[in-house]
Amino acid sequence: MRTIVLLLIYIFLTILLIPVLLFCYPIKFAQPIILIGKWALWAGPKILGIRLDASGIERIDKRMSYVFMANHLSLIDGPLLFMLIPQFVRVLLKKEAFRIPIIGLAMRQVDFVSVDRKGLKGGKKSIDRATRMIKEKGFSFLIFPEGTRSRDGKLQPFKRGGFFLAVNSQVPIFPVSIKGTYALMPKGSFFAKKGKVRVIFHSPVSVEGFDESNLSRLIGKVRNVIQSGLD
Repeated sequence: MRTIVLLLIYIFLTILLIPVLLFCYPIKFAQPIILIGKWALWAGPKILGIRLDASGIERIDKRMSYVFMANHLSLIDGPLLFMLIPQFVRVLLKKEAFRIPIIGLAMRQVDFVSVDRKGLKGGKKSIDRATRMIKEKGFSFLIFPEGTRSRDGKLQPFKRGGFFLAVNSQVPIFPVSIKGTYALMPKGSFFAKKGKVRVIFHSPVSVEGFDESNLSRLIGKVRNVIQSGLD
């Protein structure tokens, strides 16, 4: 029932977005869209009955750019992190997500980046674009380095794309551990249960001294930090 109520609210907000987009899109103005999105993400956990226990947020310097990296257990993860991170982070999303009517246009307007997973060239192009955004606009990005939600609740192998983004941009990686969302809404489930979620923002990891030749060491380092919050 809670999931259905939230879905109805999101449908209403999507309809509300139409006139906002008509106003904002021609002048490339993103702030109203961001505010509506932030409110929606704030309302979600309260409606679903999710109790949040978050620590380490004070480690985030709002003036700095980061590549936030978190384990991925559920559809709940992204909205929760969006709400908790005290910046408006951008995301690399598979291009199919941008085909959603209205929402896809809104995501483009606020500079989310589409990724074509079918070819290496498409992925590199997306990483290059996100790198330019970090350097020129000071954006932070949110990455789920496993690439998809875990099917068994355990941490999966990491893909390299997000690490290339951090190294190419020379911004710190901010590891985040999420516990509890798998039990509330695992992959394949449509309805979310109420319960408790723990989110740990660890200390940022510097990418200084890392490049393609030793990227695997950086991947292992970040993975170990995220795993430490799951044990």
